[in-house]
Amino acid sequence: MRHLVFTLALLGAATTSARAQDAIPDFKGTWSGKGKSIVFGTHEHHPGSQTTADPPRVRDIEATHTVEGQEGRLAWGRSSSAVADNKEPFAWAIASDNKTIIGADMDGYFRITLLGPDRMEKCYAHNGTSPSRSIVATCYTMDRVKR
Repeated sequence: MRHLVFTLALLGAATTSARAQDAIPDFKGTWSGKGKSIVFGTHEHHPGSQTTADPPRVRDIEATHTVEGQEGRLAWGRSSSAVADNKEPFAWAIASDNKTIIGADMDGYFRITLLGPDRMEKCYAHNGTSPSRSIVATCYTMDRVKR
């Protein structure tokens, strides 16, 4: 009988743990981070007089993403940087592993990995067909701003 009770307790714990892993994380709130970007040309967040024919620049970036809404695996909001407070809209889709996010804004694409409830690694890129004709790539960690 003791073995049956122990087995049922383990089974219950495993089921609860599996359900918790299946829970879609809540991304709402403000996320902020700093990192380095490689930039060909110029962009709102990377101003200058350079063209895509000039050598690339490595620039510091400080970005903020405010997730205004979320419905299941879809999240949306607005982005800004310390250089350009343009509140650019973005859309994110959360994969079934609840850690991988892809998304887009007006000129580029996101690949995000959730590292913890309040930490993510954000990678972002856009190519020369973007409105600014610049080329940008970056990856860095972002933290949810405590409320």
